[in-house]
Amino acid sequence: MAVNFNQNSVWNLKPIKVDAVRAEVSGLLIDGEEVVMAFQTIRDQLIFTNKRIVAIDVQGFTGARKSYSTMPYSKIQYFSIQTPGFAELFPDSELFIMFSNTFTAKFEFKGNVDIGKIGRMISEYVLK
Repeated sequence: MAVNFNQNSVWNLKPIKVDAVRAEVSGLLIDGEEVVMAFQTIRDQLIFTNKRIVAIDVQGFTGARKSYSTMPYSKIQYFSIQTPGFAELFPDSELFIMFSNTFTAKFEFKGNVDIGKIGRMISEYVLK
């Protein structure tokens, strides 16, 4: 499933190292902007910086074509997190974000992801 901010969708994301983020995203970053966290589906990536959320949708058979979508934290109206339950077989977490343009993003994180840390990070940037 594509990662972008044009449709309400669920993305199964797994954490990746910040240095594994596609090199071409560095061309989008402004002065003082840094990658804080990064996640990946099979080919697509979701990147949290200290200024915004960047989605990279890899398209086509070869993956040469990519679509970049960004949403600044200033456009977040509210968000909620759902932690995994006790002793779940698959400890998945969810993050729901409602943006000022009425778009609602639902991110599903697979595995051991500290969803509380993501919530604290968003709160820090939204409440500044």
